[in-house]
Amino acid sequence: MPANPDTSPALLPIANAADLGPVVRARRREQSLRIDDAASLSGVSVDLLSRLENGKGSVRLDKLLTVLDGLGLALVVGPKEHPWMQSLARPVTAPTKQP
Repeated sequence: MPANPDTSPALLPIANAADLGPVVRARRREQSLRIDDAASLSGVSVDLLSRLENGKGSVRLDKLLTVLDGLGLALVVGPKEHPWMQSLARPVTAPTKQP
């Protein structure tokens, strides 16, 4: 059964490492994983996961993909002009309540 878009986590455009780190950290915490446990489950060092979460230094793409997969996240790439990608760039507004 497909996920309900109203209850699914938001898709976020990532422009740099500083944007990605908080997403990774939030996902790890949603799963109640300590950083050392998440690193061990993903087969990476605590130092690497810490650098990734803090947007510091560089992380090899294969290690990034391993961490994302381990946390149930995916990396999606597409042309910026694609309508789906454009919809990600628009600010999300809260629905207004009808009286």
